[in-house]
Amino acid sequence: METPALILVIVVWSSVTLITGYFFYKVLTLPKHPEPDSFHDNDETEN
Repeated sequence: METPALILVIVVWSSVTLITGYFFYKVLTLPKHPEPDSFHDNDETEN
């Protein structure tokens, strides 16, 4: 493999790896939203 092709491969792989890692980090560090435990908790009217 010639030098320019090797440099291009390394740059592209590094970019893809860093972008993927960044988005994984963002998804894993999102604050948790409180959600109801069941469908009964979603009802606005009391039975």
